[in-house]
Amino acid sequence: MSDSFASSAARKVRFSLHIPGDVYLAYYQGAARAVVVRTADGRTVQFPAEALRPFVTRDGIHGAFEMEFDAHNKLLDLRRVDE
Repeated sequence: MSDSFASSAARKVRFSLHIPGDVYLAYYQGAARAVVVRTADGRTVQFPAEALRPFVTRDGIHGAFEMEFDAHNKLLDLRRVDE
């Protein structure tokens, strides 16, 4: 299979986010439904903005994250990681 997410190693991606609180408010209010990030290995990944809700602070969302997808690119897990 040629899909880059097909192997188990490729199902996890890491990226950093720095979204100020006032900017995330647009996501929270539904004005923007998806977040697009560039991963540490250079891929572009889009996922539902609501997946970030557990990580929102008064200052917004800041940190390194790891996302895991299944073989059909469905989001399985999103967690903050230490860099």
